[in-house]
Amino acid sequence: MFADLPLYLAFLGTALALFVAALGVYIMITAHHEIRLIRAGNKAAAYAFGGTAIGMAIVLYGTASSTFVVMELAGWGAIGLIGQLLVYFVASLIIPGLKEGLEEDRTSYGILLGSLSIAMGILNAGALST
Repeated sequence: MFADLPLYLAFLGTALALFVAALGVYIMITAHHEIRLIRAGNKAAAYAFGGTAIGMAIVLYGTASSTFVVMELAGWGAIGLIGQLLVYFVASLIIPGLKEGLEEDRTSYGILLGSLSIAMGILNAGALST
C-alpha cells in the first residue's frame, strides 16, 4: 500500500516547490504589491492573486496527472507556469489601468484578472496532459 509513498512525496514536494516559486515570481513581477494590498483588506488584489494561485495549481495538477517522472513534472510544470505568468502581462496590455484598478480595490479588475488566470490554468493543464 505504501510502496509508492516516496514517489508521492517527491511529486508533492516538487509541485509545492514550483507552486511557491511561481507565486513568488508573480509577486516580484507585478506592478502592484499583492500581499500588502491583501493585508490592507483589498478584495480586488485577493481575487486576482487567488485566481492566479488556483490557475497555477491547475497547471501543476494537469502535469502531475500525466507523468510518473518527477523531472517531467518539474520541466513541464515550469513551462506551464511561465504561461500563467504571461497572463498578467497580457492582461496589463488589454485592461487599461489594471494596476490602479487593483490598488483602488475595484473588484471587477480583480475578478477579471483572477478569472483569466484560472482560464489559462485550465488551458495549460489541457495542453500539458496530452
